[in-house]
Amino acid sequence: MKKIILLFILIWIQSGYSQTTASVFGNISSEGKAVINAHVVLNNDFKSETDSIGNFKIENVPVGNYKIMVAAMGYENIRKNISILENVAAEFNLELKKNENILNEIVVSGTLKAVRRMESPVPVEVYTPVFFKKNPTANIFDALQNVNGVRPQLNCGVCNTGDIHINGLEGPYTSVLIDGMPIVSSLSTVYGLSGIPNSLVERIEIVKGPASSLYGSEAVGGLINIITKTPKNAPAFSADVFTTSWLETNVDIGMKFNVEKKATALFGINYFTYNEIIDNDNDNFTDVTLQNRISVFQKWNFNRKDNRLFSIAARGMYEDRWGGDVRWNKSFRGGDQIYGESIYTKRAELFGNYELPTAEKLMLWFSGNVHYQDSRYGTTSYIANQKIGFLQLTWDKKTGRHDLLSGISSRYTYYDDNTPATARFETNNPENTWLPGIFIQDELTLAEQHKLLLGFRYDYNSAHGNIFTPRLAYKWKINDNNIIRFNTGTGFRVVNLFTEDHAALTGSREVVVAGALKPERSVNANLNYIRKMFASNGTSINLETSLFYTRFGNRIIGNYELDPNKIIYDNLDGHAISKGITANLDFSFSNGLKVIAGATMMDVYSVENNVKSRQLLTEKFTGTWSVSYKITQIQLGFDYSGNVYGPMKLPLLGELDPRSPDSPWYSLQNIQFTYYGFKNFEAYAGIKNLLDFTPKKNNPFLISRTDDPFDRNVEYGTNGQVLATPQNPYGLTFDTTYIYGPNQGIRGFFGLRYTMK
Repeated sequence: MKKIILLFILIWIQSGYSQTTASVFGNISSEGKAVINAHVVLNNDFKSETDSIGNFKIENVPVGNYKIMVAAMGYENIRKNISILENVAAEFNLELKKNENILNEIVVSGTLKAVRRMESPVPVEVYTPVFFKKNPTANIFDALQNVNGVRPQLNCGVCNTGDIHINGLEGPYTSVLIDGMPIVSSLSTVYGLSGIPNSLVERIEIVKGPASSLYGSEAVGGLINIITKTPKNAPAFSADVFTTSWLETNVDIGMKFNVEKKATALFGINYFTYNEIIDNDNDNFTDVTLQNRISVFQKWNFNRKDNRLFSIAARGMYEDRWGGDVRWNKSFRGGDQIYGESIYTKRAELFGNYELPTAEKLMLWFSGNVHYQDSRYGTTSYIANQKIGFLQLTWDKKTGRHDLLSGISSRYTYYDDNTPATARFETNNPENTWLPGIFIQDELTLAEQHKLLLGFRYDYNSAHGNIFTPRLAYKWKINDNNIIRFNTGTGFRVVNLFTEDHAALTGSREVVVAGALKPERSVNANLNYIRKMFASNGTSINLETSLFYTRFGNRIIGNYELDPNKIIYDNLDGHAISKGITANLDFSFSNGLKVIAGATMMDVYSVENNVKSRQLLTEKFTGTWSVSYKITQIQLGFDYSGNVYGPMKLPLLGELDPRSPDSPWYSLQNIQFTYYGFKNFEAYAGIKNLLDFTPKKNNPFLISRTDDPFDRNVEYGTNGQVLATPQNPYGLTFDTTYIYGPNQGIRGFFGLRYTMK
């Protein structure tokens, strides 16, 4: 009897179980194609993966309400509420959207061809406006502070001009391009970089390492390619306005319009103003340079037969900036009563490309720019005029396993100023430099997982003769989640001190050029590894790490230490090295939390007469991070970003100089809240420099002898050395080169964005 009762109980349990469970099945696809190995999860309790045709099935799911989540590498996660009914097989067919994140973005900078980043044999980092909005800035120069291994370096404590360092290499070793055109170089590297507004930017591509075989001899340390927005993909109207508690105000406006069916145009304007005299470090000099800057941009895309390309763009920029004694005004410009540094910049650019109407793919690239500089550094006058024209024709051809790219180019540079740089035998002698070149590149598919890129470029510099820059790149795609790349190449660079090194003009140091400077030469190597990891709960982790090494011959270094009254420029009688390791981690959690973190450790030094010397103003460690989370229920986004820098060796003026010879560890951190609840509007607010760090901390002063900027009370000994006197107890002269970070403390900001599709 007991056995019969037990049998009935088991039958009853089985019957109840079968009545309260069901099967869940379906298909996962994207753009009509099956998505394989997609993870399908019901309330984290029931899991499955799609097969080779995108199908999945989960058995014995109890009836009830569930949240189904589908996650696949390269696609946006999808979540949906579903109900499982009794004795009913539930079918769910879902469509995923591709996720164009930084690992599968289309890039062009590595090979001058449009390829997905993971397919490029050259490692390219991609940063979109979404990344830069985590810490809104008024220009590209400041925006790059949160890119790992890239540091905006201020070179002047008064006028706040600067350049961009990549992996410890100074600004002139980096080629800055706009839409692939080399129009930001020499004079504009120092003075024009801050005039590029963020509103024009579609994305920024960064190549860390050799790129000379494609972009010319100046791309020694790498390149930054600023890709401007395409009119077709731009919103009909956009505006972004923000201000800070220091009353810095930035306005970005963009709009597009169609000209019948023939063309689409994009118009943009940026205005930045800051006119508050603030002296928080109490040295009677401005902490931050006062500025008024306006930039106007227009880009046209023309519709042509067979979808051939034709794009042309133009930009004009004017900037008026000054810093110095808080009593200064324009009536003192260039005089010796009240010290000030005043810079007027006028700049115009034209650039574009045109695909020729031929059977072969021939592309004509062209650009031109004019840059005029009118500056006064106290009584020192610097008036310069630079014109650059560039023309390039490329031929793109695929045949069998070979993907060929070849081209011819020519660049003309005119440069004139009122310094000894263009003077010869007491007469003005402007520089006229021609740089014709030819290059060829072959991307060879050795096997399905192996690619080899070989490149060679020959240029002829009208002043220095022949330039050869070979290049080699190898890519091993171990599988879809592991990729190794190796790149090596050479570089060649002609130096113009007065257009590249601001220290040669400001302060009271005498500039000494020891003999005829020879062009610098370099050999670069870079080993890159990418690993993609994916968890079943939808969390993805992307790791990218690189080893880099650059060796210089004929390196030109400004010696600040041999004589504190001079900057002595000469070719290094030895060699210089830049080496290190860098890593980026990108976490995307299934709950919407996103974390990006990076770190770079490097050693940058020179060796002369068997003596090793650290490079000035170069940190051994830098780290960056950003943490982002969106609370969808209240349409509120949160961003916490920042960076940390290790100590740098700083330029002192002598043994009695009381300032620290090394910078401290320091960090710049920012927080931002963004509200998305308004139609077409975003409101954002936050705090910059949360820790209120400024370089003045732990130092008696930054700029030496601000009370005597014209060195009227400086006494010299018979050997030319500055004497320590009661009026000058440390034996110093006026100098502005002791600066390593922004001299601006904590401040709040508020902004509003409007976008009309």
